[in-house]
Amino acid sequence: MRHFLVPQFDAIGCEPEIMDPGSVRLFGKNIRVGNYPHLISTPDNCIRLTTLGHRGGDAYITIGDYVLISPGVRISAAESITIGDACMIAANVYISDSDWHGLYNRTRPFRCTAPVTLGDNVWIGDSAIVCKGVSIGDNSVIGAGSVVTKSVPPNTVVAGNPAREIKSINPRRRMITREALFADAFRQTRNMDDLDRMLLEGNSLFGWLRSVLFPRSGD
Repeated sequence: MRHFLVPQFDAIGCEPEIMDPGSVRLFGKNIRVGNYPHLISTPDNCIRLTTLGHRGGDAYITIGDYVLISPGVRISAAESITIGDACMIAANVYISDSDWHGLYNRTRPFRCTAPVTLGDNVWIGDSAIVCKGVSIGDNSVIGAGSVVTKSVPPNTVVAGNPAREIKSINPRRRMITREALFADAFRQTRNMDDLDRMLLEGNSLFGWLRSVLFPRSGD
């Protein structure tokens, strides 16, 4: 990870936790990630971060601290996509700041771009799509499968296609964000070590060979 993936970022903060780094794909420059990122990627469902500037200009993806990015997430910027701290982006989410082709001239790319901004502690549900020009306010939640075409105020739950408000979040209630997971770095390290031991319990060279030569249910 340190030799092959990390140098592809223009900047990445401390203590990145990246599962299967080989399946995290970066295309372009100006991709920056903050402290304590958690990227969960799999070989069959890669994370893809792409910057392809409008008419040869620069494009930017800027991701804050404590962010969770799940398998299959695609973030594609022709201009600028900014993601705040402690955001959670579920599997197969697509975020783009461009239509990538004109409505009438479909041979001409990059006709319509507008920056996308996610505030702090935003939660994007499974397979949602966030379109160009959208701003999502702090603490807001996007329901699974939603298509977000208009900006979302803070402390709001939206869902549907196109996404509409279905609920408000009480801003006076205490909000526990992903930052709390990292308040005690030693405790977080122990938790991850315990998880690894649990997942790998019983693994052996013989077991691996058997699973390759004589696979069975549960392997």
